[in-house]
Amino acid sequence: MLKKYSLAAAMIAVLLLLTGCFEIDQPITSESEGFWNSFFVYPLSWLIIQLADFFNGSFGWAIVVVTIMLRTIMLPLMIKQTRSAKAMQQIQPEIKKLQEKYSAKDQKTQQKLQQEMMALWQERGVNPLAGCLPILVQMPILLALYHAIMRTDIGDGSFLWFALDQPDYILPFIAGITTYIQQKMMMVQDNPQMKVLLVVMPVMIAVFAFFFPAALTLYWVVGNFYMIAQTYFITGPQASKRKDEKAAKSGGKK
Repeated sequence: MLKKYSLAAAMIAVLLLLTGCFEIDQPITSESEGFWNSFFVYPLSWLIIQLADFFNGSFGWAIVVVTIMLRTIMLPLMIKQTRSAKAMQQIQPEIKKLQEKYSAKDQKTQQKLQQEMMALWQERGVNPLAGCLPILVQMPILLALYHAIMRTDIGDGSFLWFALDQPDYILPFIAGITTYIQQKMMMVQDNPQMKVLLVVMPVMIAVFAFFFPAALTLYWVVGNFYMIAQTYFITGPQASKRKDEKAAKSGGKK
């Protein structure tokens, strides 16, 4: 039940991120009032404008740099989330055995299943909720960046092949594909809910991207590429090799 609520909460959070929930049609300036505008949206808008000036008026490069900066700031949280997902993935075979052992749907059996799973998590040092905190912490920052992009006057500038202030017809496919790859790399095996999200999320992102200015889709694509590189570095073959080498050295010292 908790997983279902977590999945629903994540979906709602993404919808809020993509659609916004307040003042989205009002330009952001230094005169904008309110805690949200003054301490979240306007500083990011100001940074985008300053970087655009640095890049000779290129708001595209400004959005790329701001996205990388924010992702880097949030890197410790994202590493925690990635490692949590990896740890859950490693114990999935044992969880599946427990689910098969306690397959009956009566309340007593299900309570026993939950007790056994909690014991397994404690034994392996895995917290199934550890991946939720980073999402909750980063969501206001990402939402603020979304507002900053949507409420900053970027004019009719272009970047690469697309106009930043208009929807593009190629970038949404890149957004959907990179979202799929990023989720696939972090997906916990044999988790039906994650498999559903693996399909639904990329499609939803791509569909929204067809209706939003390309500036917002650019932010999403850059963030996805950053996450793909980060996930590969943390959980890829080289990461496992480095872990084995470290364990071998520790064993040799003993």
